[in-house]
Amino acid sequence: MTSGPTLVDVLRRAESVYGDAVAYRDRGDVRTYRELASGVRRATRLLEERGVRAGDRVVLAAENGRDFLEWTFAAAWRGAVLVPLNWRLAPPEVASQFDLVEPALAIAAPPFAELVRSGSERARRSVPFVDATARADAESGAPEPVDESDLAHLYCTSGTTGEPKGVELTHRNVCQHALAAIAELGISDRDTWGHVAPMFHLADAWATVAITLAGGTHVALPRFDAAAALDLFERERVTISNLVPTMLVAMCARPDVERRDLSAFRLVLSGGASIDPATVRRVERAFRCEYVQTYGMTETSPYLTLSRLGPAERELPEDERFRLRARTGRPFLGVDLRVVDEQGRDVPRDDRAVGEIVVRGATVMRGYFGRPDLTEAVMRAGWLSTGDLARIDARGFVEIVDRKKDMVVTGGENVYTTEVEKVLYAHAAVLEAAVFGRADERWGERVCAAVVLRPGATLDVDALLAHCREHLAAYKCPREVRFLAELPRTGTGKIAKRLLR
Repeated sequence: MTSGPTLVDVLRRAESVYGDAVAYRDRGDVRTYRELASGVRRATRLLEERGVRAGDRVVLAAENGRDFLEWTFAAAWRGAVLVPLNWRLAPPEVASQFDLVEPALAIAAPPFAELVRSGSERARRSVPFVDATARADAESGAPEPVDESDLAHLYCTSGTTGEPKGVELTHRNVCQHALAAIAELGISDRDTWGHVAPMFHLADAWATVAITLAGGTHVALPRFDAAAALDLFERERVTISNLVPTMLVAMCARPDVERRDLSAFRLVLSGGASIDPATVRRVERAFRCEYVQTYGMTETSPYLTLSRLGPAERELPEDERFRLRARTGRPFLGVDLRVVDEQGRDVPRDDRAVGEIVVRGATVMRGYFGRPDLTEAVMRAGWLSTGDLARIDARGFVEIVDRKKDMVVTGGENVYTTEVEKVLYAHAAVLEAAVFGRADERWGERVCAAVVLRPGATLDVDALLAHCREHLAAYKCPREVRFLAELPRTGTGKIAKRLLR
């Protein structure tokens, strides 16, 4: 047995050190850490009664809230592997995930019972399920012995192919990430975390562990809505949260955002997509606190970089500070990060040469569940190939320019979609934009853009293209532009370019 912390240790410490402190608050539902731990043990007893054993996979379909928090630790207490379910999926997609992970049990909140039942009926093997609000009358006893190398979580991700892959994260992965986040972000028992991004995704799920380990308070919004999120932040005096850029854009677009009392915030984090310096300015003006750009992957628990400025960067002129904050950032604590060319050599740190990001560290996944072939395709000599193309500067700040799969090759020229998106976002009438490639007989691929305008704004294609030509080479400018009422999203709120294609 190794000596690293596990999720069981995290809960035990929180109960011992912060027993009478508020762990979770939702208006009248206030739970101390001692009460939260009791709920976890009663949920664990229910797992025991349903025959769940150590190593079994347990699917969880629940909105953000106390149920999600308690079942996360209950699975660990039982020695089981938690499989958070994206409840925005269709039943056939749920069935594919059930076929992949072969769960012993599904835990479903009432709104998702039919989704789980329908997915189970389509799967190769029926999956029993229980109500996520249920608990046993008695508490479980001692936890199952768990080692830091044991699986804690299994996240199903389909990428661009639609084929589900199960990302294996061990107790060591998630606990080391929590410790690093506490150190990097100064998380403490004085913090209140707003669970607004989906807890079924690592954009938020890492904070379930980190905030509990630090003894902070959890508050949650079941599903994202811009006005409701601002209400939560204001009412609960939230100090820190992680959001995807589309959520920030939606909140900052509200006319009342700057009249809100968000003064409790000390950090707003965002990741999952690029963001331009003008949006960073709007976020900091609205939230009146430091903005931190993040970058990570499900395969890395998730953070790989943060754009927090060091003492030297904080002394730079304002425009340069905002430019750095909008970049992908420096490596996260405990992460070894390189940007390499096709021969595996480090590219120059000149902020011009483009290479692929490769990483290693304690937070990198064990592999893909049941798929050693997929694991071997991305893991080489301990380094994980991310598939993300980036530049790196002399300070070590990384700037992602594209996903390998999203880069458009048109007429033999490489077009990085994030570069084009930043130009589109710079137009005053543009609320959201996504750039992608489509097949073209003449050019191989043509650059396409989908654009959502700000409320009340008007703009035609010719005017937008004229704006692009002022800032981009002709071959980088979109050859096709479509104005949409909204952009398609993934389960975490990211723009789904696969659907746009």
